[in-house]
Amino acid sequence: MSKIEWIEATWNPTTGCNKVSAGCKNCYAETMAKRLQAMGILGYENGFEFSMMPERLAIPLKTKRPTKYFVNSMSDLFHEKIDLDFLDEIFEVIRETPRHTYQILTKRENRLKRYFSYREAPDNVWLGVSVESKKHINRIDILREIDAKIKFLSIEPLLGNIGKIDLSGIDWVIVGGESGAKARPMKKEWAISIKEQCEEQGAAFFFKQWGTWGEDGKKRSKKANGRILEGKEWNEEPVLILT
Repeated sequence: MSKIEWIEATWNPTTGCNKVSAGCKNCYAETMAKRLQAMGILGYENGFEFSMMPERLAIPLKTKRPTKYFVNSMSDLFHEKIDLDFLDEIFEVIRETPRHTYQILTKRENRLKRYFSYREAPDNVWLGVSVESKKHINRIDILREIDAKIKFLSIEPLLGNIGKIDLSGIDWVIVGGESGAKARPMKKEWAISIKEQCEEQGAAFFFKQWGTWGEDGKKRSKKANGRILEGKEWNEEPVLILT
């Protein structure tokens, strides 16, 4: 099971990563990987160094109940060090398990584009990119070019006002503030602006959390700050239209 609100389980056929943009600064996965390494947990012998885990490939094959997986909560599936043959094996498992749904999120939009320039995305894959600031809006344009059943954005941690964004072809937008001792604050108006643009352009909106800094700009526990925005919880999810 997973603590990520919108999925049921995680599947990590690779672990480890390296920082590529501002959203990576306080990476939760890096902290967790080093903790698991210290505990001697199998699969984290290398800490947060990128590692391929072929022994984990069969996990979804063994799961009979339809499950919504988040792929690589502890890595980036399109990391530059992944072997393309291994990446193909991962997508072959995905194709062999149409009963499951796989959500894949990346900050490596160019590698994503190259991979799918001559491959088709399986129907049971949701593809997403992280857009933590205005600087990375170009990731949306690249995602839009890929023919996936569901395309989504993770705007978490939201680090600034990202301004006007084109959400055409985007089905789902997740927004959240940063958590942890070194978290950077998120302003209410930034999140509301994105919510309103989702409403105007027909994208589902999911507000994940305030994080360490609350709506009132005060620092407290993530749990205490909650996930209420403009008086309600926003739990919208995309609607998959079968053709």
